[in-house]
Parts: sequence; C-alpha cells; structure tokens
Amino acid sequence: MKYQILSETCDWIPYEKEEGDDPIWRYSLNPIIKRNPISGIARIFNSAVVPFEDGFKGVFRAEDNRTLPHLIVGSSKDGINFTFEDHAIDFKDEDGKSFNPYYAYDPRVTKIDNKYYVCWCTESYGPTLGLAVTEDFLHFTRLENPVLPFNRNGVLFPRKINGTYKLLSRVSDNGHTPFGDIFLSESKDLVYWGRHRHVMEKGGEGWWESLKIGGGPAPIETSEGWLMLYHGVCNTCNGFVYSIGVVVLDHDEPSKVLYRSSSYVLTPEKDYETVGFVPNVCFPCSMIPSSDGRLVIYYGAADSYVALAFSTVDKLIDYAKDHNEVVGKDHELGR
Repeated sequence: MKYQILSETCDWIPYEKEEGDDPIWRYSLNPIIKRNPISGIARIFNSAVVPFEDGFKGVFRAEDNRTLPHLIVGSSKDGINFTFEDHAIDFKDEDGKSFNPYYAYDPRVTKIDNKYYVCWCTESYGPTLGLAVTEDFLHFTRLENPVLPFNRNGVLFPRKINGTYKLLSRVSDNGHTPFGDIFLSESKDLVYWGRHRHVMEKGGEGWWESLKIGGGPAPIETSEGWLMLYHGVCNTCNGFVYSIGVVVLDHDEPSKVLYRSSSYVLTPEKDYETVGFVPNVCFPCSMIPSSDGRLVIYYGAADSYVALAFSTVDKLIDYAKDHNEVVGKDHELGR
C-alpha cells in the first residue's frame, strides 16, 4: 500500500479481484438485490451498508407498490446476501415520540464514536435532509433536520474535524435542479449547523458532471486526505446520466479539493445500470475499506437494483492524481 488508511477498516468485506488498470470494477454476479426482493416492495436501491458486529447492516431505500420511498433495515453475514425487515424504520424523537417522515430516500450511514448516523433526503415543506442515530439498528432516534429545504445528498464525515462534525450536502430546488454544487456545513452538537463552505462545483472540461454533482459514501480518511466518491450528472437528449467520480479533500479543511478526477471512474454500461425504473444511473452510497487497502462499493443501479463494485485505496487516489482537474475555485478555502 502506498497510502495509509486512517479510518476504521473491516477485513471481511466481500471482494473480487480483477487484473487490469480500471480504477473500479464490477462484481461478476451483479446485481446483488433485484426487483421485487420482498413482498410489497418493488425495488430496493441507493442504499448504505456498514460493518456491524460479525457481519453487515444496511439502511436501504425501499419503494413499495405505490412508488413511495421509505427506509428499511437489512442484515447480512457476507455483505452480499441480505435479509430485510418487513416494515419501515420507526423513527422516534429524543422524547420517544413518533417522528416518522412522509418519505425517505438515498440514505448514507456513517459510524462516529460507536454510533451510526443515518442521513437521508426527507420531506419538510420540500426536500431536505433528515438525520437519525442508532446503536443497534433496532431503535432509531431522529434528530432535528440539519438544513432547510431544498437540499439533498447529506453525508457526514466519520469523525470530528477541528472539534466539529462536518456535513456535505448539495443545495437543490424542488426538482432536478438548477443548483449543482457540493457544500460543507459544521456543527458542535449535531443540532445547530453553520460556517457553510463551498467544496466542489459542477462542470469541468468534460460533460459527465455538467448538470450537478453530489456527495456519495462517507469519506475515508487516508494519509493523503479524505478519499470520497461522488456522483456527477449530465443531461442528454434522452435524459440524465449518473456516473461516479473520485476526489481527495484536505485533511483539516475539507472544503479544499486536493485532487479531482477529470473523468468518471464508473458510468452506466451494464443492462442493470442502463435499463430500469430510471435508466442510466450509477449512484454510490457506501464504501468500506479493509486494512490492506481493498474497497467494496455499494451503489444503486437504474433506480432498480443494488450492485457491488471493487477497487483499492491506492488505485482511486492515484487515479484522482493522474487525472486531476482544477475546476473553478475548488482548490481554495470555500468561503
């Protein structure tokens, strides 16, 4: 390994080695979660998985037969074959009263100090971010929404940085969307958020991220900086295309971009990515490292499936360096 991993690791991740120079490669038996996976659920996709005890837990975006998204818990021993709860997560507020969202989708899960924080897109007079915490994936305490509408793609860093929690998000509108950049907010208590910073802007010389970008899995801390996957979207004559890019952010001030790939590392090509409820989507939601630098990536495909991809920390950081592109003021403090 060229780069040291400073985040928590898991050595029993699923992994399939591929010889070659691709920065990311797909699992040969994708997708791991197909349509109609359990009774009453048409699709599970855009979901976040984390190591838990001697296996894996996940918070999954599930859409029922009314096409209404909600979150359910899934469990797995091997990170590939999952069983699911037959009900939506029942969120309680800090007083133990029901605090359930009308809809919930695209969750990310971040472990901080032995607690697991779930951030998702929720409804509050328009799309915004919901935030909850659990220690056992049985009981979920919902906290106050960290941001006003309209906002999506909330991602927490896995530790405090300079004494504060950090949250990535993408300011949005009520649709899809004239705003397209990633921002950073901070909080001392997970209640009051401020000191907002611009992190990355859409665009660059290529078209693959010309419409909007959004944070992906919780960043992984390495000796080179914070390694993060993100999604980039372009608009074509036949609709949006969601691809995956890679970026490295500064250790102490993650509003500064150190390296950013000018080209995607994964784009919709397989049938399960190009054909589905929403075609042409690769949407990364979780990335788990092992101590030797291997990576497993869980991503949503065509808003219909959950798929796996693999890489290594060295490959992704080297790819970001070798294909680095300076976009706007990304390399500066995002004030």
